[in-house]
Amino acid sequence: MTIVAAPHSIVIYSDLLDPFAHVAVHRLWTVREGLGLSEVVRFDHHAFPLELFNGPGTRIGSDSEIPAVGTLEPDAGWQLWNAPDWHYPNTVLLAFEAVHAAKHQSLQMSELLDRALRRAFWADSRSIGHHNVIIEIASSIQGLDVDALGVRLAAGSSRADVFSDYRNASSDDVAMSPHLFLPDGSSIINPGIAVHWEGEWAKGFPVIDHDEPAVYHTALRAAANDRWIDRDAS
Repeated sequence: MTIVAAPHSIVIYSDLLDPFAHVAVHRLWTVREGLGLSEVVRFDHHAFPLELFNGPGTRIGSDSEIPAVGTLEPDAGWQLWNAPDWHYPNTVLLAFEAVHAAKHQSLQMSELLDRALRRAFWADSRSIGHHNVIIEIASSIQGLDVDALGVRLAAGSSRADVFSDYRNASSDDVAMSPHLFLPDGSSIINPGIAVHWEGEWAKGFPVIDHDEPAVYHTALRAAANDRWIDRDAS
């Protein structure tokens, strides 16, 4: 299967507990706004559930990455885990379900919930795998029907969507978190960033070899396609 985004959208495969994905989503939002494309291009989020590949999430993994990755986009919102260790979300499958469930209202509601969940985890140390926390975060989003979202979560209506994403993530079509797919059939893996690890994962630390944020401008212009308006030329 070839993954191609719908016109005027970007498909994003990523994990909620992946700091590189947090950078990518923050840059997508920031650049989209800067280009005046907030009402033109939508983000279609899909799960790259690292916990199904590697086992439950671990605090030492995220804490070891923040000092290096956080410097790429300080405004994205970061802190080392600042809540009790037993509140750390070792699974976020229900949060993935919530992002899919919100798509039944609109892609806009889904992308808003996705971003709110990421910021709640990375900036506020909230346990985003917990049902009540997800509902509290959803309640802060203007226009999101929280009751309808809760009904879908209670029914498990979007669980199959998450495991469908997992099958795609396990295939050759999706390489890693984050991986972006554009309407022209092209895709971008960990956009603009080249990285290597010093030491073992969660014991060592990532080293950023290259960072080229301009790739986000290219991706968003490509997604906008015929509706792109160069504001600087107007």
